[in-house]
Amino acid sequence: MSSALTDLFPHPIVQAPMAGGVSVPQLAAAVSDAGGLGFLAAGYKTADGMYQEIKQLRGLTGRPFGVNLFMPQPEYADPAAVDVYAHQLAGEAAWYETELGDRDSGRDDGYDAKLAVLLDNPVPVVSFHFGVPNGEVLEALRRAGTFTLVTATTPDEALAVERAGADAVIAQGIEAGGHQGTHRDVPEADGAGLGLLSLVGQIRETVRIPVVAAGGLMRGSQIAAVLAAGASAAQLGTAFLATPESGAADLHKQALTNPLFVRTELTRAFSGRPARGLVNRFMREHGPYAPAAYPEVHHLTAPLRKAAAKAKDAQGMALWAGQGHRMARPLPAGQLVEVLAAELADATTALSVFHTPGGELR
Repeated sequence: MSSALTDLFPHPIVQAPMAGGVSVPQLAAAVSDAGGLGFLAAGYKTADGMYQEIKQLRGLTGRPFGVNLFMPQPEYADPAAVDVYAHQLAGEAAWYETELGDRDSGRDDGYDAKLAVLLDNPVPVVSFHFGVPNGEVLEALRRAGTFTLVTATTPDEALAVERAGADAVIAQGIEAGGHQGTHRDVPEADGAGLGLLSLVGQIRETVRIPVVAAGGLMRGSQIAAVLAAGASAAQLGTAFLATPESGAADLHKQALTNPLFVRTELTRAFSGRPARGLVNRFMREHGPYAPAAYPEVHHLTAPLRKAAAKAKDAQGMALWAGQGHRMARPLPAGQLVEVLAAELADATTALSVFHTPGGELR
């Protein structure tokens, strides 16, 4: 366990950075104030938008927090496949009385500009999704006093994270809601990801840097399980999505426990990259035909998703959620951290009664 990481927050609980307006400053502040590590999601924001949210968050809490960046994406999408998918989505645009988005709205998510802000105005923690930053970037952040984490979905990806010089790796199991943080988007590997406990175990035997476990975690007993497997902390997203402080639409929050939505699946329907969400009409109708084209498909569908949310039509929204979504609790974020910490303590105590002081089972 790295004290450099765990000394930042009393409870080994990290609030996942959820892009698209979910991880707002109010949510991150509540989590950090309660002893967890709150996170802002810079994905899909401008550099100035990110900076303004950091300023707002600093006005809400004096506790450590993190900011998440999306890595720039290589150009490997097939333009013809995107054209075909755009044609298929024409009916959706007509239904919602809107236009499809501009597929060429940018590939780098303002990465360089955001890095410049974070180096000029350092924050305690920065994490990266969709790839590994180069060693120079990680070293520059380290010199600025920032702790760095990078998502990995396989042991090989975790090894690349360690070799690049990151301080810790986020092991993201296939149970996780939202986008899988794979370093390369390989369609042949769709659905072949590892479950979280297996992934944490394999990564712990592959790298020496600390591991943060992410994927489907909703209870303190589950946090205890990943800590026992070798993780230093647990990252939870869907659990915090349902809180009052979350910026998610009310319809999205309600859908987590709505009997109408019985399961989640990984889909490319909304963004062109594998992401886990509640199965709805849009996913069923378009998922099988969506090309491997991120962020082109994300840009295409953005107006559709916005129009569906405005119309309060959950069947056309991207309802990102992990496999544990039905265990969501609409508690205030700070209270949820306290409940999770109490559950973790109870689970740890329960585990300890099965062992003698010498470590043998009773």
